[in-house]
Amino acid sequence: MDKHAESTRQLKVAKELQKHIAEIIRSKGMAAFAGALVSVSGVKVSPDLSVAKIYVSVFPSEKASAVMSIIQENIKALRGELGNKVAKQLRIVPEIVFYLDSSLDYVEHIEELLKK
Repeated sequence: MDKHAESTRQLKVAKELQKHIAEIIRSKGMAAFAGALVSVSGVKVSPDLSVAKIYVSVFPSEKASAVMSIIQENIKALRGELGNKVAKQLRIVPEIVFYLDSSLDYVEHIEELLKK
């Protein structure tokens, strides 16, 4: 098996984490994130399931750095809420690391180029 391929377990855990973290973020509302729309675009989990990389996209993109700061300030609370939701499925709650998914910016940039 390709050593870079994710195991079925990793993919299942990632999908479950994505569902729950998206729910948590949605429940906070846009006001909690400087009025920006925050969506979880993907989750990747380390092979030992100890770290989850969570990719978020922010609209409008001008608010991305403010939103990422808010997320970093609240990372312990977010992980705590995530822990409450996945406690029955996972022995340990993975460390969570948030990354900005800039693919939306890329799409916007391509659309702008195509309009020219």
